[in-house]
Amino acid sequence: MLNSYSSADKVLLAVDCIIFGFDNEGLKILLIQRDFEPEKGKWSLIGGFLKRDEVLDSAATRILNTYTGLNDIYMEQLYAYSEIDRDPVERTISVSYFALINIENHNAELIQNYHAEWFPINDAPHLIFDHNEMVQNAIKRLRYKTSVKPIGFELLPEKFTMRQLLELYEAILSKELDKRNFISKINSLGILNKLDEKDMQSSRKGSYLYTFNKEKYEEKLLNDFVLNL
Repeated sequence: MLNSYSSADKVLLAVDCIIFGFDNEGLKILLIQRDFEPEKGKWSLIGGFLKRDEVLDSAATRILNTYTGLNDIYMEQLYAYSEIDRDPVERTISVSYFALINIENHNAELIQNYHAEWFPINDAPHLIFDHNEMVQNAIKRLRYKTSVKPIGFELLPEKFTMRQLLELYEAILSKELDKRNFISKINSLGILNKLDEKDMQSSRKGSYLYTFNKEKYEEKLLNDFVLNL
């Protein structure tokens, strides 16, 4: 019968997080080395199981905070993975999320305690189960959204140069961008605040620092604006 809860199959629901970060070396992903079976000692996405009193977004927020110490993280739900044999121990359905964080802001001690490590996105180890597929789907989504919407500022420090912003977009999109065209399009959005300060490490004359205007930034995310990088 359709209304017979007691006779229905019970399955576990997991949340797996693809956590992207950015530093001077490029786009990176945070992975954890499992300390339990199955696949003990191998690399995995950071995740956990949904609790009875949680919705999926709350579970993802809890997991991200546990491993990074951060709150108010940009995250987005991606896909559900339900292959019958994806987990050899229990029938488990996983919902994936991707998150963007500034590597400088996370709690390095927390990450070390959980045997987690940042890897360059193009040099990450093979992952357990279907986690490699999750990562590839997250990269595709991130690249698409970056090419059409002004996202990714969560990966930068509070004050950044235009060069840093360009390098971030090139790292995400995995291609070289025309500098003048990029700067023109970004400036046309009106989402940057140019400061009177300069980063004197980048050149003899220095490079102006910027912050992003969060109010205008969020407005652009909600509107049907297309960046077309």
